Amino acid sequence: MSLKEQFGKDVLLTGWGHSPFGKLTDETLESLIVQVAAEAISSAGIEPGQIDEIYLGQFNSGMLPLAFPSSLALQVSEQLANVPSTRVENACASGSAAFQQGTKSLLAGTAKTVLVIGAEKMTHAGADVVGAALLGADYDMAGQASTTGFTGLFADVAKHYEKRYGPVSDVLGSIAAKNHRNGVDNPYAQLRKDLGEEFCRTVSDKNPMVADPLRRTDCSPVSDGAAAVVLSTSPTGGATAPVRLAGFGHANDFFPAERRDPTAFAATRASWQRALAMAGVALKDLDFAEVHDCFTIAELLMYEAMGLAQPGEGARALEEGWVFKDGKLPINVSGGLKAKGHPVGATGVSQHVIAAMQLTGTAGSMQLANPRRAAVQNMGGVGIANYVSVLEAV
Repeated sequence: MSLKEQFGKDVLLTGWGHSPFGKLTDETLESLIVQVAAEAISSAGIEPGQIDEIYLGQFNSGMLPLAFPSSLALQVSEQLANVPSTRVENACASGSAAFQQGTKSLLAGTAKTVLVIGAEKMTHAGADVVGAALLGADYDMAGQASTTGFTGLFADVAKHYEKRYGPVSDVLGSIAAKNHRNGVDNPYAQLRKDLGEEFCRTVSDKNPMVADPLRRTDCSPVSDGAAAVVLSTSPTGGATAPVRLAGFGHANDFFPAERRDPTAFAATRASWQRALAMAGVALKDLDFAEVHDCFTIAELLMYEAMGLAQPGEGARALEEGWVFKDGKLPINVSGGLKAKGHPVGATGVSQHVIAAMQLTGTAGSMQLANPRRAAVQNMGGVGIANYVSVLEAV
């Protein structure tokens, strides 16, 4: 049973916008939001006044003094005066959280056209400020001093994985190299250089160990950026064909680390199962996926949580070529968070936009050969807040 069959109406992505990701010193949070919102509205072929509701995904957590940005999108046009607008926050999954809230407004019948935006401004803040803000998404480390920040938390996950299943250093280097190679073709990506497996697997002056076993190339960069999508219950006449949301899933895990198996990502697995079940499809029915590789160990665990490989066997996805551009399930053709960048509130919306571009044949040099169905997975914390969407070409 698909979403449309379950709820009796379509949810369509009818327009989208995307900024470059990176160190955008000439941009503000407001300018990024206005840019992508205006682009998405124009892409959908509608007037701003046709927007019934706005959801903005943004983490912030102290990286910006402005903590009340929900009305910034109204700067696009006078026609948006009095439109309900809400900021949505769920750590690094804030963008997908906003996307699902917009979806639920359409399904509830309280809106017919919703604008969803994800945005974050991070690079202006010092490393200590960014590190402390991100650690606010961890139950045990929030407010604590740390020299390695969230990298240290995912390094601990990698260590648990190694203890249970064996060494992963070279496997993580292969994931990094794949995503850097894919990022070369993404005009929005922050890091557009093919570094090669040897560089990504080797500790060096240019690729130091950040938190053993994670090297710099195993970590997504600090980024600025924004993305936006218009969601509608019927086609809006945009220049590009719409994309259908076939199913979605959301699952949260327990917050204290002691209550979670560090390598199972149980709630991540549940979010995948719920999205695929709602869409009425199996993993084999997907043509590609964009997943949350904030660190390379996260992508490795995603292969297992989504069911592509059994626990402890995620390396097979690389060894047998499954996740490469020409494989049976290409993963992170955009370069992922690793190369595209990770402006945390923007990431989930960006993933939906990139997937929609692929499904409409408008992804440029990133384009795969005629993909028809895709999944997007976005995560907050160490497997805590988990969102998956299944999207289909119309």
